[in-house]
Amino acid sequence: MNRKKLKILLSLFAFNSISLYLFFSSSDHHHKLLPGNHKPSPENLKTPPGNHPRFPISPRAKPWPILPSYLPWSLNANVALRSCEGYFGNGFTRRIDLRRSSVDKKLRVSGGGGWFRCWYSGTLRSSVCDGGRVRMTPERILMSVGGEKLEDVIGRKEDDELPKFEAGAFEVDAGEGFGDQRKLVDVEFLNRYVPEGAISRHTMRALLDSIRLVGSSEFKCDQWIEEPTLLVTRFEYANLFHTVTDWYSAYVASRVTGLPTRPHLVFVDGHCRAPIEETWKALFSSLKYAKNFSGSVCFRHAVLSPLGYETALFKGLSENINCHGAFAHDLWQNPDDLKTARLSEFGEMIRAAFGFPVGRHRIPKPGSGHNILFVRREDYLAHPRHGGKVESRLSNEQEVFDALKNWASNYLECKINLVNGLFAHMPMKEQVRAIQDASVIIGAHGAGLTHIISARPETVILEIISSHFRRPHFALISQWKGLEYHAINLDGSYADPRVVLDQLNNIVKGLGC
Repeated sequence: MNRKKLKILLSLFAFNSISLYLFFSSSDHHHKLLPGNHKPSPENLKTPPGNHPRFPISPRAKPWPILPSYLPWSLNANVALRSCEGYFGNGFTRRIDLRRSSVDKKLRVSGGGGWFRCWYSGTLRSSVCDGGRVRMTPERILMSVGGEKLEDVIGRKEDDELPKFEAGAFEVDAGEGFGDQRKLVDVEFLNRYVPEGAISRHTMRALLDSIRLVGSSEFKCDQWIEEPTLLVTRFEYANLFHTVTDWYSAYVASRVTGLPTRPHLVFVDGHCRAPIEETWKALFSSLKYAKNFSGSVCFRHAVLSPLGYETALFKGLSENINCHGAFAHDLWQNPDDLKTARLSEFGEMIRAAFGFPVGRHRIPKPGSGHNILFVRREDYLAHPRHGGKVESRLSNEQEVFDALKNWASNYLECKINLVNGLFAHMPMKEQVRAIQDASVIIGAHGAGLTHIISARPETVILEIISSHFRRPHFALISQWKGLEYHAINLDGSYADPRVVLDQLNNIVKGLGC
């Protein structure tokens, strides 16, 4: 009797396995989109916050995490100029097809040749561009190799690390029977859709200018990358604020082009390795420097990420971006051109990339109390041209920290844990952990405070601002995320510990202590 039951169970198992195989091998989810013709489905347009469109997952590419603040990135031609969605979301509403792939109309599959297009944002005055069957020849990119140890390249000039593109550094397969080589874009196109603005060296513009169209007979590849790949050139790569603008630009480019999984990443620059690289690797599927490839490399789908200088995070320092943070669920029900949840979405993306929980609110452990994180400025060697000394923004930082430590140990209303944020000597993952666990974040004006982009919605920010460094970076990020923000404006660089403690006492009382 037992043997008979076993045979029945094995038969059912075999039947189910065959059924599942037939389902997945024939499912429409495995039909590939035609290159260059990605269109959002009606289902994606109706995706509520926190729910993501489903795509087939490549075993080599990381899936997009589920983010509570996620809202659809589908193309919407009705996004208002200079609205919050225009600045922080998908304001890239004008599509310019520079090269369409040929398509076999009978079989509905991509024919010979590649494709290339750009998506232009009138709000940001910049473009996200992507293409298929794109070849990169590293020998035609003049720059240092990149990815070296910092100690091995001390004194190297920044100019040596930034790319200079020879003609044909990048090429697009123009198909069979294509004649002589010619440029993909002209100066008129570049001036209209990739303007230099105030950027003295616009490397994305130079990369586009280098692209040549070549016939399929000339389009030979030493290696192929089959999955979507982001091409990124970094400026001020060792500075956290500027790096966050690069992260955000890369994230937006990935979403605007509808990538089904997190893309691979190629640095088209020759900078050496830096601790910040840990977050690049966490956010995306893989990382490689352009000059680390041997021979030509062809991309089935390449995406050009705009410079960090072209994001709202940077532009907001010089132009008025009147946006305020809001919950995605509220915006889903009541869209508002003056509100955004995009920075909250991105902050959740950073936390999720490191494997941290991304719920809206911190769930404290019983008796754990409140973490007060004091972000410190320390001496460290940042890049080959750096002397290792960090300019002080708070002349009595240690005195302030000691006063906070004494106050926390004697505070009786609730448990207070003062966290010494020595970020310069902490792995990036631990820095993000400290930010997400903090109820209050205090610090002098400095790049380390840019981490507040990953803070939870209920986190309170207290910035101590020297009269020599009165810039709006962190007040703006707080506003755009919807964080409670306070500032202590100093006359000079000395902070009276009593003033700091008075502010902190009021903040902590607001937390219910």
